[in-house]
This record gives sequence, C-alpha cells and structure tokens, in this order.
Amino acid sequence: MNIGIDMMGGDFAPAEAVTGIQQYLERTGLAHLFLIGDEMQIAPLLPQSLFSSVTIVHAPLVYSGLQPLAKRFKKGLQPSISVGFKLLASGTINAFISAGDTGAILVSALTNLTPFERVLRPAIATIIPKENGTRGLLLDVGLNADCKPEYLNQFAVLGSAYAKTMLNIKAPRVALLNIGEEEGKGNRLTQAAYRLLQQNEKINFVGNIEGRDVFSCKADVLVCDGFTGNIVLKLSESLFNIAVQKGIKNPYFDLFDFQGHGGVPVLGLSKPVIIGHGISKRDAFLNMILLAEKMIEKDIVHKLSAELQN
Repeated sequence: MNIGIDMMGGDFAPAEAVTGIQQYLERTGLAHLFLIGDEMQIAPLLPQSLFSSVTIVHAPLVYSGLQPLAKRFKKGLQPSISVGFKLLASGTINAFISAGDTGAILVSALTNLTPFERVLRPAIATIIPKENGTRGLLLDVGLNADCKPEYLNQFAVLGSAYAKTMLNIKAPRVALLNIGEEEGKGNRLTQAAYRLLQQNEKINFVGNIEGRDVFSCKADVLVCDGFTGNIVLKLSESLFNIAVQKGIKNPYFDLFDFQGHGGVPVLGLSKPVIIGHGISKRDAFLNMILLAEKMIEKDIVHKLSAELQN
C-alpha cells in the first residue's frame, strides 16, 4: 500500500512529520510512504537507511491561511496539498494525510475526488472518549456548519458503518445531539432529523442525547451539524489542556490528547483522507499513518459506500 503525507502542512513542518515517519518505519513499515513537500527541507532530515522506504515528491509551495481560497488554487500553482490529492485521485497513493489548512484540504479534496454516489455531503468524524474507557464517534465536526435533516441521516449511516469496521462495535447505538432527550425537543433541524433517524432501518437509533451525556456510555455514534460538532470538539480539547496545565494526571483525561489518535477521517469521499491538527507532532503523524494503514487494510471506503448504496 502507498500512503501520501503532506510534509509542509502544520506548524512544525516538516521536522515533526519526518520524526513520526521514522517512528512508523522503525515500528512496522508496512506501507511505502510518499513524502510530498520541499525536497531541500525533507531530505536532510531523513536517515539514509529510510530512503528505500519512501518516495519524495517535490512540491515546495505551501498554502497561506492569509490568502483567500480562490487565490490559493490559481492555475499553475502546485502546493503540497494539491499535489497530494492529484496523486490520490490518480491511484498513485491509496490514502492522503495532511495537517495543513483545513479549508484548503477540503476544497482540494472536493476538486480532485468524487463523493460516494448518493452522498449529499461528506463529513468529518472524530473519536470521543467515553467515561468507561471505550471510544465513540462524533460527526460532523466542522465540514458542514449548516445542515439539512437528510445530511444528518446520512452522517448516521456513515458513522455507524465506520464504528462497526474501525472501532469494532457490533451494533453501534446512534444518537442525535440535542438540547433535550424528548422526541419533540430541539430546533427545526433536529426535530426533522429525529423523524428520519427513527425511520432509518440501517442504524440502531436510540433517540436524543444531551450535551451532558456526550462522554457517557448512552450511545456510540453522535450525530450533529458541523457547527455544533466543532464546538464540542474544541471543548473536548480544552479539557485535556486544562488537565495538563493543572498537573492533573488521570488515564481518562489522557484519552483527550489528539496526538493519541492523530487525525480525523473525512467520511463520504471515494478515497481515504485524514486531517491532522495544525499543531501535530511526531506521535500524531505516527498515529495518522497507522489510521490510514488500517483504513486501507479494512477497505473502509468501499464498506461505507456499500452501506449507502443499500
């Protein structure tokens, strides 16, 4: 298998990415890695013994977050993110990882890749640590700030299939994140989505779940619009940061460290894409590569597509 890595994305590029890659190759090294970025910066950081396990694809340009998205995609420019998605679309690589600008990643993904047939909107999913030490899934966490009920219904199918395949949950309990547990609670979106989810025979829908129960064991897959999901995600990150700042040592709070799971998958695209945090360091890159490897091995894209086709 071939996995592509955007070496220029993130605040610590490319040094931390190289160190994470070195850890991966020394640990398992099942995949051949395509390192996409400025060869003049990457090559001196790589130990000579690892050159046979990687291919450097020279792409020195980096998107600046200060530029409007339209200008970043001017014809003729070939930044590392753009090159990576072209390699993914052509089949040269089987999965692509980037800790770069999220907006640029998503625009390039939708420009070069096609969503599954019948997918209304791809979604970003993230791992949610449960109070008993198990893992759940939350989606969408930022790709679709404004949603229609039909989007949430598809997120539930995508999230449920991902939880079965990647988290080994046999019958994932799907819940709708809402301001109350009763069926009639919420705004127009959640009320309409509730009815669709209730009628969806492909999922194990257990009803509404409130914010206070996000980390409880009441559900395995939580569905919401990207605006709400992103707030929950950032709140979760802050819990870990507060624990670190106050010197609180507890195995549960350690589960909130994003470095431990690396990045978040974009579900609904025709190829595996993983987005990392902008401050990703070596452990995050190692775990993103391992996640990409697992997604390829389990053929997650085709399994998600099959769920939607059915």
